[in-house]
Amino acid sequence: QVQLVESGGGLVQPGGSLRLSCAPSGSIGSINVMGWYRQAPEKQRELVASITRMGTTNYADPVKGRFTISRDNAKNTVYLQMNSLKPEDTAVYFCNVRMSYTGNEYWGQGTQVTVSS
Repeated sequence: QVQLVESGGGLVQPGGSLRLSCAPSGSIGSINVMGWYRQAPEKQRELVASITRMGTTNYADPVKGRFTISRDNAKNTVYLQMNSLKPEDTAVYFCNVRMSYTGNEYWGQGTQVTVSS
């Protein structure tokens, strides 16, 4: 069973920054798309950003210009650099990967990001 390990969440003041990381705990094979989703209380889970194996990125409108997604294919690791954080960014952030050949999808356990003064 594939497990994705996330790190980097926490409490930060408005305007601050955090960097999330996500990597599989073991050998996983070729990953096509890696992404980050978030779910705030009483809201549906939504896409934050995604990146293909070739480096094509996609961002949700609320985070454009503030968040940057990147990946290290050699380490199968995806990062989310979050700058100029706002209280409305508060949510549980989930890592997601979609495999290249099978199309199988895996989720991380989630990491809490809280933006508050």
